Amino acid sequence: MFLNTMKYYSVVLTALVLYACGNKNQQQQPAGPQAIPVALEVAKTAEASYYDEYPGTIVPLNEIELRPQVTGFITGIHFTDGSRVRKGQLLYTIDAQLYTANYDQAVANANVQEANLVRAQKDADRYHELEKNDAVAKQLVDNADAALEVAKRQAEAAKANIQAVQTSVRYTKVVAPFDGVIGISAVKVGAPISAGQTVLNTVSTDTQLAVDFNVDQKEIYRFTNLMKSQKANDSTFTLKFGTDVYPANGKIALLDRAVDPQTGTIKARLIFPNKDNQLRAGMTGTVRVLNNAAAKSIVIPNKAVTEQLGEFFVYVLGDSSKVSQRRVELGTAIGANIIVKEGLKEGEKFAVEGVQNLREGAVVQESKK
Repeated sequence: MFLNTMKYYSVVLTALVLYACGNKNQQQQPAGPQAIPVALEVAKTAEASYYDEYPGTIVPLNEIELRPQVTGFITGIHFTDGSRVRKGQLLYTIDAQLYTANYDQAVANANVQEANLVRAQKDADRYHELEKNDAVAKQLVDNADAALEVAKRQAEAAKANIQAVQTSVRYTKVVAPFDGVIGISAVKVGAPISAGQTVLNTVSTDTQLAVDFNVDQKEIYRFTNLMKSQKANDSTFTLKFGTDVYPANGKIALLDRAVDPQTGTIKARLIFPNKDNQLRAGMTGTVRVLNNAAAKSIVIPNKAVTEQLGEFFVYVLGDSSKVSQRRVELGTAIGANIIVKEGLKEGEKFAVEGVQNLREGAVVQESKK
């Protein structure tokens, strides 16, 4: 009986020892890596039209500074500041008394020279008649012809002087050179002005306005093709002020004559209608040019991209639920998304959320976004 009891306890003790050793072995086994929950997306191609943006300046298609062509004093202003004027409309008058007097004097002098010409002609005719009968010396005939020629030249000079003085009289009235809008007058009635020096005002067109902006010389080919292919109501060219987009579309008018060798850019010009007079010369805005070159591109959320030392990466799902860090080349941002030029293929899965917790080779578990 005692021996049987001893055998029983030996068996139990052995079992307990084996169980304890088993638990110890289980505790010493390393635990596997814990999966990191992330949101994944599948890389897909999408229509990636976007706008290239350029700073632009609004300029009038036609603008001129009004400067007097005669010296004097302003005697009249015949418009309202900021009003619309018509071609040929009287704008300013300049004191014309001196120029009118000069004109009258020039006319009087021309009459005198005309009378001298008539007398010289009669003298020359008389001497030529006497010459036929050998009744006058040849020298006197020559003198008469010379006097006649001088009288002709003096008469012509007097007539030319009338035209010059008459022009000065005409310049005492300053008129609008074309239809447009006139600014605030820079002079008042009675102000002294100098020919070619004093700026009276500025007139510019406003029914259509131009927007000038600079593009890189590498884009000349693209913009040349846009000039050829643009259509009516084409939305390729738009204009933005802050967050507000101008309601009318523009049309590309021209590229400048040459590239600026210092900047490597060329000036481009758009024309926008200005029906409601919302555009004013001198304004600055942002020119938006629709770009379809990246259509059918891979577009991913911006938040999926990480940056390290100036390079960009995404975490791409591989085998065994592990992610690898993949360098990508990015294109233009489109809202909350961005174009991937290289580094990611259609159909590959990549991490969108939780990327801040990832490292190369990390095991992930897909969670709901």
